[in-house]
Formats: sequence, structure tokens, C-alpha cells
Amino acid sequence: MKTRAPRHRPPPVPPAGTVFCRPVSLLIRLLTVAGLALLAGCASAPASYEVPVPVPAEFTGTGQAALPDLWWTAFGDARLDSLQAMALRENLELQTAWERLLEARATARIAGAPRYPSLDAFADGELSRPSANEDGTLDLGLAASFEVDLWGRIGARASAEQLRAQAGEAEYRATAITLSAEVAVTWYRLLEAQSAHDLLSRQEKTNSQALDLLSARFGNGLVSRPDILRQKQLVETTREQALAVEAEAGLLRHRLEILLGKAPGSTPDIRTGVMPQLPPVPRTGLPAELVQRRPDVLAAYLRLQAADRDLAAAVSDRYPRLTLSASVSTRADGSTALFDDWLRNLAGGLLAPVLRGGELAAEVDRAEARRRQRLLEYGRTVLAAFGEVEDALLREGLRLRRIASLELQVRYATEAADRLRLEYLNGAADFLDVLTARVDQQRLERDLLAVRLARVEDRIALYRALAGGFEPARAEQENGD
Repeated sequence: MKTRAPRHRPPPVPPAGTVFCRPVSLLIRLLTVAGLALLAGCASAPASYEVPVPVPAEFTGTGQAALPDLWWTAFGDARLDSLQAMALRENLELQTAWERLLEARATARIAGAPRYPSLDAFADGELSRPSANEDGTLDLGLAASFEVDLWGRIGARASAEQLRAQAGEAEYRATAITLSAEVAVTWYRLLEAQSAHDLLSRQEKTNSQALDLLSARFGNGLVSRPDILRQKQLVETTREQALAVEAEAGLLRHRLEILLGKAPGSTPDIRTGVMPQLPPVPRTGLPAELVQRRPDVLAAYLRLQAADRDLAAAVSDRYPRLTLSASVSTRADGSTALFDDWLRNLAGGLLAPVLRGGELAAEVDRAEARRRQRLLEYGRTVLAAFGEVEDALLREGLRLRRIASLELQVRYATEAADRLRLEYLNGAADFLDVLTARVDQQRLERDLLAVRLARVEDRIALYRALAGGFEPARAEQENGD
């Protein structure tokens, strides 16, 4: 995309004598003419340049379902909806992002303050008693100052901070989207860990029953001792895997509680839930629409615009500054005559940089380099957004094929293990073949469970990559006010 630095031109000089008295008007006119003369040798604003950001015409795949703003509601999981509401309300990282946004907004207001005159009140008093008739000296007044933004320097800096505040708001929404994705992933990983633990418990029961059968046959001299030992090892292996999964489930539960802003171990009912049936694939829309929708891309664009304003301000720093000041005061010996006489003062000053050791030119170079960085960062963010969508679409299709293949493998492995078991009981097969077939079957069952979870995570990644209209509750409340 093409961007260019704003070119600042001095505004027309206002008609003399409309506000100020004649001597001051003459002074301002002379100072302004002198400033314009000094600008004759100043460098103009930086030339524009272009860094292309390739935008594909369309994505390689898409779906038909509409993506809701609250994307997780597409799963139809009431428990997940409750967890998301709690996280968006209580999560400490999101609250920190909100405070950063408030800080950026306050910084923008500070940067915009110099566009208006400043007014200060002052009071001095001195008490001396050379005689009983004197009360002392009192001095009261008001002083105002104002810098005329001839070249747009103050406005550019204020605009830069306003853009950064807007970028902070976009980053706050991006943080909320990231948080919602982390909550969903952690929640479904926890449910998968519980399902894996249940599966391992069933496998352990099956293996223990097989061990009891072998032990009975061993007493009748029909089974060798090594076969008993191999089966005992399989039982212990299944138990050890169940313990590992149980530990993983505990860690995931703690992780989820922290995301919810809770202390680990404080929500014992957090384990209830079932894995979802995935809804249809959502519509991806056009890549150009994604660029406009995603808050992280918007934040990168706004920071690019802020850097552009910083560059304009750095260029304007090399031009003269015109400052106006005015004051009104009263001074008297004693409070009774304090407001009898007033002193009014109005002045103007022009400050032009002449020799700064290359500091101002270096500041322009630094601002221009920072602007180029922000442009490249914006392009990188756009490309990353496209990549996230394409990666999720690619994994979605491949994962479905893997699930179909694993389901067939589980069916074949289960049938083979059952047949070998019968053949072994009839003396037509070796026990090692039976054991190998059973181990393969149980491993494939666990692999199928893991791949189904991976498909849910892929869908979450796709929803996250496409999300953009999601507005956190705190921001909604502020916008409503």
C-alpha cells in the first residue's frame, strides 16, 4: 500500500490589528517575516515511498456458516459461554490491557493540551512594618501563554498520541480475542484429558481382566510365566499413563482458573463438560475484508499513522516557534488599594534553531526510520493474519482425513486383537501376538482422542484468525455511557 508523509505549509498570517494593539501587531508581523525568511533554506518534508503488501484475491477455502461476533457461541457449549464471561470480566491480563488503554488516552489528552492557551494565577505578598500604618505589599494577577502552531508540530504530536490511543483500544480487543481463544483451548484440553483418563481406566480394567484370566490358566499349566509378566507390565503401563494424564488435567485446571482470575484449586466444579460436536466451517470472507476487521492489523496500521505524525513533528521542529504571552496584575501597598491600578502586558517571541549539532536532522532521520519500521511491521502483521487463516483451513481438511483413517485403524486393530485372543485361548496363536495387537489397539484409541482434540483446536484457531467484531464488556459499557 502507498503511504506518504504529510507536507506542512505555513498558514496565512492573520490580519494585523484585529486582536492586538498596534505595536504588538507590528512585532508579530516582523517576527513572522523573519521566520519565513529562515525557512528559505529548510528542507522540505520527506518524500513518499512504497512498500508493497501482497493481498490475495481470496482464500484457498471457505465455509458457509456465519461467524458470530462472540465466536465461541458457535460451539453451543453453555459451560464454555459461562467461562468466557467470567474470564472477560476477571482476567488480570485483560484488566492490565485496559489500564494501558486508559494510560494511552490520558497521554493523548496531555499531548493535545498545548493546542490551547495556558492560564496561571499568581499571588505574592510581603509584610514589612516600618510604621504602624503600612500593611505590606500585595501582588495579584493572571498570566497566559500560547504557542502558535505555525507548522503543525503541536497538532502532529497530539494526533500521533491520539492514534496510539486508538491503537491501544484495538490492542485491547485483540487481547480479549486472544484470551477467549486461550480459555476455549484450555477448557477443551481439560475435557480431552478427562476423556483420556476415562479411556485409560477402561483399558486398565480390560488389561486387568486379561491378567486374571492368564493367572487362572497359569495355575492349570496352560500359560508360561513370561506371558504373565508381560501382561502385568501392560497393566502397570496403563496405570502410569493414567497418572500422567491425571497430572496434566490438574495443571490444565489450574491454568484455566488463572485465566478466569481465580486462585488455582478454588473451583472444584470446573471439570464438568463434554467435547463439542463441531459446527460447519465458517465463511472466511475476502482477505481484504480480514485486513479491515482484525484488531491487531488495525493496531499496526494506527501505529504506522502515528509514526507518520511523529515524522511530521520532527520535521516541524526545525522551523521557528512563535510564542505569545499576556499577563494582567495589580500591585499595591496594602489591601485597600489593591485593585486600583492594573498592569497589562502582551508580548510575542520567535525562537528559531540555528546550530544544534545535527540533533534535529538526526531526529528526523530517526523518525523516518521508525516510520519505515512501522510500515514493515504492518505488512508483516497483514501477512501473518493471512497465514493464520490459511494454516487453520489446511489443518481442518487434513485433520478430518486423519480422523477417518484412525477410526478405521481402531476398528481393524480391535477386530484383530479380539480374533488373536480367541485363537490364543484355543492354542492357535502366540501370546506375544495377542499382547502386541492389544497394545496397538489401545494406542490407536488414544491417538484418535488426541486428533479429535487437535481438530477442535484447529477450529478455535480459525475462529480466532477470523474474529474482529468482538467488543469486550468493559469497552461496551464505556461506549454505552
